[in-house]
Order: sequence, then C-alpha cells, then structure tokens
Amino acid sequence: MSLDAVDLRSFYASPLGNVATRFIRQFVRVRWETCTGHAVLGIGYATPYLDVFLNEAVRVLAFMPAEQGVIHWPGQGVSSAALVDVTMLPLPDASIDRVLVVHALETSDQPYDLLNEVWRVLTPGGRMIAVVPNRSGMWARVDSTPFGYGEPYSRSQLRELLKEAQFSPINWSEALYVPPFARPYLLRSALAFEKVGGKLALPGAGVHLVEATKQLYSPVVVRRGLRRRAPQLQPALAPARASVD
Repeated sequence: MSLDAVDLRSFYASPLGNVATRFIRQFVRVRWETCTGHAVLGIGYATPYLDVFLNEAVRVLAFMPAEQGVIHWPGQGVSSAALVDVTMLPLPDASIDRVLVVHALETSDQPYDLLNEVWRVLTPGGRMIAVVPNRSGMWARVDSTPFGYGEPYSRSQLRELLKEAQFSPINWSEALYVPPFARPYLLRSALAFEKVGGKLALPGAGVHLVEATKQLYSPVVVRRGLRRRAPQLQPALAPARASVD
C-alpha cells in the first residue's frame, strides 16, 4: 500500500509527527555524527531527517517512489527531490556513501529489489539506515500515522531480508514507545516513554532502527563432512627399454 506525499508532509507538520521526527532523527544523528564529504540519499519519505546533512554533505538527494508522489525539497533553492522507480535508481554504481530508507520497505511490493538497488549504489564501506514499522508495536496497528500502512516487520524478518540482500547489520535500536495518539498529555510525556522503553528494552516500540553495511562478497557456506583418506598410490611400472646390441 502506497502513501501519499501530501499526507506524509501533513503528518510530519503535526505535533505527533514532530515527536516521531525528534526520536528517529536522534538515532540517525548519533550513528552518522558527521557526513562531511559524503553523498547522502534518502529513499521513500526521508526529508524530515535529511535537513541536518544539508550544510555538511557533498550532496543530499531525496528519491520518492512513483506511487507516493514527490514534493519540492528543500524548501529553499533548487529541488533535490525526484520521483523514481526505487527498484531502478538513476544513479551509477558505488556513488552514495549513506542511504536512509524511511516509509519505503514496508510499502514496497519488491523490498528485496529495493535493497538490491541500495546495495548497488552504495560505496564500499557505505552504510544504510532503515526505519521500519515494528510488527508488534502499536504504531503499526493504527492507520492514523504513516507507520500504520504497509507490511510491518519483526526483527527476525528484517534481519533475514537484509541477509538475503547481502547487508550486515551493525547496530539495532527501537523508537516510538509513546502511544500513537495526539493527546496533549501523551505528547508531553513522550520523552519519558522513550527513556523508560529504551532503558528497559521493552517490547512494543513503534519502529525498528537498523544500521547496516554492504557485504562485498557473498558468504561461503562450509559444509562439514567426513574426510575420506585418499588411498596411497604406488607409482606405475615404466616399460623397460629394449637393449641395443
């Protein structure tokens, strides 16, 4: 199921959207403390989390799925947003250092192909952060936010998908422990929910946050088996030369 770019923009302009931006952006910024000299790409609807890189990265691009629609971004100057087929990104191989995937995997009919494209455009040693709704979380069970659309994932499902696409997770976290309702008292208590939920690693967070790197080589599966001892071979007898009188 696709999301509409206009609805996404409206959500992130709301108080509840501000809460989601605050906690997810905090993880992204901690993991990518600086992107000076890097090329950064957002896939899906990642613009609320890309602003922090505008003044330090070499370039920052926002690619939005054709089914979702596109909006002008950033607000000032030339737009860096484009409408694309996320399974056929208009970028050369190994051209991006950091990729942020938000509101994309869960709504894609081809999540594996999407990750394959991310793998292709990432530089060796490049990193990806994926923000994916948690299957057991409350945010995935209500459609009042964009995180309630599409197919949510459990951690094991997400890990398997990354493995198939040759990504190695290097950091896992979760966010959005506060219930997804725009009640003033809940919004005021959002930080407390986040601190308690994160410290105790409580189940039911709204989203998985995973940072992964691309594997340059497919893993080799070594099968253990019984070693058969090779028979010792005796040298064959060579024909004797005929004597010449």
